[in-house]
Amino acid sequence: MPAIRGFMTIKTVQDQQTPDAEVATTHFGFQTVAEEEKARLVHSVFEKVASRYDLMNDLMSMGLHRAWKQVMIDKLNPPRTNRPWHLIDVAGGTGDIAFRALDRAGAGAKVTVCDINEHMLDVGRARARSSGYAEKAAFGCGDAETLPFPDQSFNAYTIAFGIRNVTRIDKALRDAYRVLKPGSRFLVLEFSHMVLPEAQRLYDAYSFTAIPPIGKAVTGDAQPYQYLVESIRQFPTQEKFKSMIEDAGFERVQYQNLTGGIAALHSGWRI
Repeated sequence: MPAIRGFMTIKTVQDQQTPDAEVATTHFGFQTVAEEEKARLVHSVFEKVASRYDLMNDLMSMGLHRAWKQVMIDKLNPPRTNRPWHLIDVAGGTGDIAFRALDRAGAGAKVTVCDINEHMLDVGRARARSSGYAEKAAFGCGDAETLPFPDQSFNAYTIAFGIRNVTRIDKALRDAYRVLKPGSRFLVLEFSHMVLPEAQRLYDAYSFTAIPPIGKAVTGDAQPYQYLVESIRQFPTQEKFKSMIEDAGFERVQYQNLTGGIAALHSGWRI
């Protein structure tokens, strides 16, 4: 398994800029923040929800994320043979996608889980030990934009509900292409935009009025859930994201709307 290099300390914009420098900005939910600040802010969100990650996804998806993840694994179709097959699951610290893939794959399969948040990885490592996946799943800290692995290291790449939290999505897509071997599969499962405007309005009403208060009641803090709801609305449309994947070099790119577009599964190939 490729060794994971040490994760560098994130510097704030104040540390990096000169007084006259123009600071690049991005969104953090509905806030505009300096690009270099977003990683720290997202890290704080997932530090707070790591132990209740599945509950978070239950709230965000009304419990449907479990079925959507199964659709993702069906599309991935891990080989059920003894031949070597190595999946990288990015932003999957708790191991949910990794374990599902290993359940489907043959004896030659292994998974490397790479996440920027050590709290999420701690949850995944504990689950791997208690559920018998420790020999097949490795966990390491790293940034989706600059993965700590050599070129052409993996046979497949998955990222579920993580790409919208990346500061520079285009850079993460290019690095996904870099670490995949020719002939490899690329899959992204993410909250998206509903096909019917009326349904979108109903889902928005549920998201903004119900999810943060429920999150506060369950975890004592509504702020992470407020950000997560807002981040969904900032994510590109299905067609725009498809174009971004193609611009990164992937071919045969397509997407499948799930539950009317509450989520979408994008896929492509490194040919």
